[in-house]
Amino acid sequence: MMKTLTIFTPAYNRAHTLPRTYQSLCRQTCKDFEWLVIDDGSSDGTRELVARWIDEAKIDIRYIYQENQGMHGAHNTAYHNISTELNTCIDSDDYMPDDAVEKIITTWRKYGSEHLAGLMGYDIRQDGTIIGTEFADNLAPLSLTDFYRSGGKGDRKLVYRTDIINRYPDYPLFEGERYVGLDYKYSLIDRDYPLLTLNEPLVVVEYQTDGSSNSMYRQYWNNPRGWCFYRKHKMKMAQTYARRFREAIHYVSSSFRAGDMRFIIHSPYPTMTTLAVLPGIALYLFTYIQVLFQRKMKTS
Repeated sequence: MMKTLTIFTPAYNRAHTLPRTYQSLCRQTCKDFEWLVIDDGSSDGTRELVARWIDEAKIDIRYIYQENQGMHGAHNTAYHNISTELNTCIDSDDYMPDDAVEKIITTWRKYGSEHLAGLMGYDIRQDGTIIGTEFADNLAPLSLTDFYRSGGKGDRKLVYRTDIINRYPDYPLFEGERYVGLDYKYSLIDRDYPLLTLNEPLVVVEYQTDGSSNSMYRQYWNNPRGWCFYRKHKMKMAQTYARRFREAIHYVSSSFRAGDMRFIIHSPYPTMTTLAVLPGIALYLFTYIQVLFQRKMKTS
């Protein structure tokens, strides 16, 4: 019988954190899920580790290996290989509360509908505190964009209908780069469908010192074409001139790093981008200094 939920985990050299994720899935009070591990080019024994867990047969596991593409490339691969009704990403350094799957499936079966893209719940720290702000109304339809626009803060754990998320474009891949913001796809969905809000913790988060959230300056520097794409998208989606101008500044900075001197022509807002040139160059220089400083600290 097909499961209801796919939990997918992109993993790049995370053999030291994956066991905690696996153990939390084995403890789930509801087993109506499969675990899809996308090995994004690991060289630390991840393949052998997951093979051992598959042999244990405690939970349903699928494993896919690919050459390193970055988090967004792993998401593309996951979405192409999911056939369950729902899916959610649990990062390789995170884990789920024991009743998270039960809460997801029970809530969706009772309150889900074709008018919703899925549901979203809380990220929590290991001490149980919610990361960010609570939802104003439990079980109320709300887009992720509107949550943040109304003053909401903190990451949310997103559970999407698979048929919905596959209606929207893949994340673009740029040769030699490994980053495009994941909310590119989420914001496209937000224009058409809200999510059901669930005032429950669905994932326990522990940010790693070598994770993407702790290395953003390097991300900016090493993935300029991905950031140019992302900033153009954010300019189009911006609800205020101030926000659009901020995105234009970042777009200029990434364009300089990418060596694209035709960035004004390529911009969806050429006039605003022209006004953002000087602060964009300043941001480019600031990022360059930060990257040099981080490299120096790493080698000292």
